[in-house]
Parts: sequence; structure tokens; C-alpha cells
Amino acid sequence: MAGEMSILGSTILALFLAGYLGQQYLPPPKPTVIGLDLGTTFCSVGVFHPGVGDVEVIGDAEGRKSIPSVVSFTLTEVHAGYAGQELADSNPYNTIYDAKRFIGKIFDKPEDLERESARYPFKVVYNNGSVEFLVSTNRTFAVSPEFIGSRLLLTMRRMAEKQLGVPVRKAVISVPAEFDERQRNYTVRAANLAGLDILRVINEPTAAAMAYGLHKADVSNVLVVDLGGGTLDVSLLNKQGDVLHQGHGSPASSWRCPCTWRRAAPGPPPEAKPVLFQEPVTRELFEDLNADLFQKILVPVRTVLAEGRLEREEVDEVVLVGGSTRIPRIRRIIAEFFGKEPNTSVDPDLAVVTGVAIQAGIMGGAWPLQVSALEIPNRHLQKRTFH
Repeated sequence: MAGEMSILGSTILALFLAGYLGQQYLPPPKPTVIGLDLGTTFCSVGVFHPGVGDVEVIGDAEGRKSIPSVVSFTLTEVHAGYAGQELADSNPYNTIYDAKRFIGKIFDKPEDLERESARYPFKVVYNNGSVEFLVSTNRTFAVSPEFIGSRLLLTMRRMAEKQLGVPVRKAVISVPAEFDERQRNYTVRAANLAGLDILRVINEPTAAAMAYGLHKADVSNVLVVDLGGGTLDVSLLNKQGDVLHQGHGSPASSWRCPCTWRRAAPGPPPEAKPVLFQEPVTRELFEDLNADLFQKILVPVRTVLAEGRLEREEVDEVVLVGGSTRIPRIRRIIAEFFGKEPNTSVDPDLAVVTGVAIQAGIMGGAWPLQVSALEIPNRHLQKRTFH
């Protein structure tokens, strides 16, 4: 009996050592789930590499870590990302951008949509409460916002497959915290059209918090300022033990580039030479021209703090997400308001996709991961549990 127990113990030890040595010396398995950030102006895809525990944000053929959220239609092809953006000037009426603003969104009256659509060169039409884009090549047809999203997601899926060398069918995707159930479902539908099975939809503030490692940090109140090229979102997260709640969030407010006219320009006549306009803009002039716009950033910040019944001094960490938070003046305004520097340890352009990739790794069973985000939607509160 003792001999049998000894053999059993030796076998278990041998299996344990084999597994340990395998993790240490054998090539780690390929990631099986990708993380997707379908942004208003830019999109990114990332993976969590098992074994080494690193997040890789996958670049395109030129190594660019994000692709523009632009899709352009020609006679023979659908061009997404940079290929679509390159056609924006020569093909403005068939080049669609900002589709995320409309995905799954319901408009009560056509007049409500008209105010939104007036800023775009392409045709945005009302269809029984939903939005469609009219495209005219050799024929005229309508496409939905989720179809536009699907072409971007398909492009990122192919980028991931090329980098990983394996087919990709599963993903985790992020959405704005204020997205309702319909908007989330239509985002998932866009991914399905791209041949992807979505294992989880994660809110962007949650993803950003995971990227910054705040689920493991000794903090209580975290303010996430997400300022991209299209929208401004502010979310207040409260951590109690190992539970991180989103108590309050601001509705997305418009953040428009004053140079939108360039996208709308149909281009010069075929035989006319384009006129180039050049004017140096100093940092001081840039900040002066945008001073009122920069100050508006504090409006949703104050609103969120008021609704959360929190003083600015009670915010333990302010994290910045989105490319526009790189602007030095914006960082100074936030720092002066809170009396401390915001956390900029993560690339603001890639914070969301980094967090989504971490969650994708967890969903794929990657190691060494010990933290997962569980979001439980509530009518008044969205609870985020990390375990």
C-alpha cells in the first residue's frame, strides 16, 4: 500500500513538474480571442499573449496601431481604414465616417436626424426611426451603421489573423458606458457580420481602468476622462474592496474638429490645380483659438462629481483616455482643477484596446491572468466586479 502511494505521489509530482517546465520552456499557445475597440474616429485590435503576459496592440502593414473609422465605396470595392480615408477628398459622398454615433440609435422624428446629418457630406437618411447612409456608385443603395462597423471589424480581424498566423473567430468588444441594450446588440451584430463571435461586451471605462491596473490598485474613487476625436465621456468609478462600480457618467457630448470642411470639400474640378493654404499656428495661438472649447471639458466633470456627491479632493485617480488628451493645455486644465497630475502612464490612444485585450485573454483562458471583469447592468448602476 505504501509503495502504491509512493508511486502515485511520484506520478503527481512528475505531472506537476512537466506542466511547470512546459509553461517555462515550450512555446506558449497562440491567443484565441482578440480585443476590439471600435472607436468613433479610430479603431484598434489587441491580444493578450499567454505565458509572457503581455498585451500586443496589432498594427497594420505599415505598423500603425490604429486605423481610421472610415469606409469608402467605389465601383468595385469597399475600402476600410486608411484605404477609405485616402478616398475621403476624391470620393466624399460615398465615404462614411462617424458611423458609431448612429449604430443602434433611435430617432423619434426625421427632424431630429436632420440636425445631426447636416454636418456630413454623405447622405444620412431616416428609415423608420433608424439611420441609413445612401451610397451612389453605379447604383444607389443604403447601408446601415452596423454594416460600416462590420467592414472596420473585418479589417481588424484580418490584421490579427495575419499577425497571429491563425484564424480568428472570437472576440471581446468595448462600447461606451452610456450605450443602451439596443446599441450594444447592434454593435454585436456588426461583429457577427464580420464573422466574429462576441464573448463579452465590456464598457470603455472598465477597459481603461483595467489597462491602468486600477482594479488592483489601492484607490477608492477613479475619474475616467475619455476625449477622442469625436466624443467626450466622463465616468466616475468607485472601488469598494475588489468591486469597482460606475456610479455616474456623463452623456457623450460633441467634440468636433473645426476642420470638418476639408472632408466635405468635393475637390477641385478635373482640370483645375488645387490651391494649397499654409499658415503656421503656434501653440499659444492654438490654445487661444480653442480656449472656450477646452474649458467645456470641465462641464461634464463637474456634473459627474455633483451627481456622485463627491468633492474634487475625494477623487483618488484621474485617468486620461483618447488621443485629444495628449493636448498639453487639456492636461493642465484637468491638473489645475483636481490639484494633481492625471495618470498618463498608458498610451491614451490605446488604453481601451489594452484593457479589452486583457479581458479577451481572460475569456480565452490565457495565463498568467488572475483578474477578470464582470459587469452586471443595473437600471441605475453598473457594477463591475474584479475577481
